[in-house]
Amino acid sequence: MRIEYTVQIWKEGDAYVAHAMPLDIMSSGDSPEEARKASGEAVRLFLETASERGSLRAVLEECGYQPADNDWVSPGWVAIERQSTVVTG
Repeated sequence: MRIEYTVQIWKEGDAYVAHAMPLDIMSSGDSPEEARKASGEAVRLFLETASERGSLRAVLEECGYQPADNDWVSPGWVAIERQSTVVTG
């Protein structure tokens, strides 16, 4: 079964952080590739554990996934944007 997800990676201090959306799973590494690899492993372990416990379908549906044949399709992204705001006071 294939379960797709989007990964956002950013630098935080000396580490790189990877956030697997919409599963909300984060991991880190010393390089973008290490963070990506750690994220993939964390996602796989999380989903395997959910499957073993019989809750995979409920977890994916709660995250907005839709079943399609033997795959699960993540919610369609409209935009991933960098924004800012000004705080006074």
